This record gives sequence, structure tokens and C-alpha cells, in this order.
Amino acid sequence: MRLEPGTPAPDFTLPDQDGTSVSLADLRGRRTILYFYPAAMTPGCTAQACDFRDSIASLQAAGFQVVGVSRDAPQKLAQFRERDALTFPLLSDEDHAVHSAYGVWGEKMNYGKTVEGVIRSTFVLDENGVITHALYNVKATGHVARLRKMLGLAA
Repeated sequence: MRLEPGTPAPDFTLPDQDGTSVSLADLRGRRTILYFYPAAMTPGCTAQACDFRDSIASLQAAGFQVVGVSRDAPQKLAQFRERDALTFPLLSDEDHAVHSAYGVWGEKMNYGKTVEGVIRSTFVLDENGVITHALYNVKATGHVARLRKMLGLAA
């Protein structure tokens, strides 16, 4: 099931890279870019995370916060955050329950084979946790630039 703009984002509470619980309610009050990626410290996911890191100041200036979600354990997320100097929270959804709620866990093509896994996706939420943009099957590279353009932010 894919989520559509105008619907409330599914609620969640997940541990971040430090083991601290973060819930959707904690994110309310600011617009949020919530992105789901397959695995920390892989080439594509690193490129995407570094793109968000490099754009974080202008995203924050425009009123957005960025939060990444993967199936990695908090310890691995802490290593990823430290290694690549990431300045936004990374949340751990090891049982992929939140992935399923957002429609980002399912069948996908990987090297010509159909496999079950994480569908790289991004959601933009308004201050009240309502989805304004639901982007499924995004590419790791160039995604942040396309997202910035879609949101009307200067390059």
C-alpha cells in the first residue's frame, strides 16, 4: 500500500543512532523530510546521506528537518553518522514494521532479479505530520537536488 499526499503519516517510535526513542510526534512543528534507505555505509546510501548532509543548512533555513530510516541496528547507524559526519538523526527499524506502514518494504528489482527489500523512498511531511510529497523508487544520486527543486529551494 502506497501513501498519498494529504494523508497523515503513519505514527512510529524508533531508536536513533544513540538508542534514544524518536517518535513522529517529536517531529511535529517543523516540516520533515523522512527518507528510507536500504543499508548504512553502502555506496548509494552513503552518497544520498552525504547529499542531505551537504544540503542540511539550506534545508533547515527553509524550515525542514531531515531524518533517515533504515533496518540497520543503532550501533551501525552511529558508525555511519560518525564516519560520514552526518548531522541529522538516523532511525533504526530492524523489524521493518515502519517500512511496511509507509509502503517502502516489498518486491523490487535488484540486478535483474525480483527480491523483497527496502524501496528507496522519501516523504515530505508538513508541520502537523501530514504527507505533502510521497516519492517512491527514488535514485540515490541526484535525489536531493531533484527534491530541492520540487520544494522550490534554490540549487
